[in-house]
Amino acid sequence: MIKHKMKFNTMQSHWFLLLFLIGACSQGGPDQGDSFYANGQYEEAISAYSRVLENDPSNVKALYNRGRSHEELGQLEAAEADFKTAFAESPKNIQVLLSLSNLYQKLEQNEMALQYANYAVEISGAPPTAYFLRGRAYHQLGNTSNALKDYDVAIDMDPDYGQAFYYRGMLKLNLDRKASACGDLKGAMALDDQRAKEASAAYCG
Repeated sequence: MIKHKMKFNTMQSHWFLLLFLIGACSQGGPDQGDSFYANGQYEEAISAYSRVLENDPSNVKALYNRGRSHEELGQLEAAEADFKTAFAESPKNIQVLLSLSNLYQKLEQNEMALQYANYAVEISGAPPTAYFLRGRAYHQLGNTSNALKDYDVAIDMDPDYGQAFYYRGMLKLNLDRKASACGDLKGAMALDDQRAKEASAAYCG
């Protein structure tokens, strides 16, 4: 079986940053914590959000953004705690659901990653990332049929989703569908996925 690391790549990081900024704007504009976060000053951002939470412990925006700051620092248990508290306050918040799914994938808790991706997909207007994250969880759990279906949906929704092309291509290689796999890797390469270039050279000749 071909093995590859399920990394949180640059394009997906940009997607979560976009969600972060949308959340900030939807809650009345960026505050001091948002500015620190945008500048990569994650410890300062945590302090700023903590001050907000001292007076308003149920503030979903501050909980979520503090969790993202912890995640950027590799403090995954602290991130999980903030995301779970935010989820308890706002169980249909798409940002929180996507971040929980992604976090549990990092923690190699794939059943949990699948659970929160499922919650995200059930929300009307769910973005392609929700289907990608669910597909990736299925992929890790060995459910290749459902993984392929969700990768297909993510790509149909966003034809420029290079990461989805890459993972679908790698899955197809494991299924001995080389011609189709190499087509997906070629698509990912066209979208500047560096891992796809390495995989294509190794498996597609």
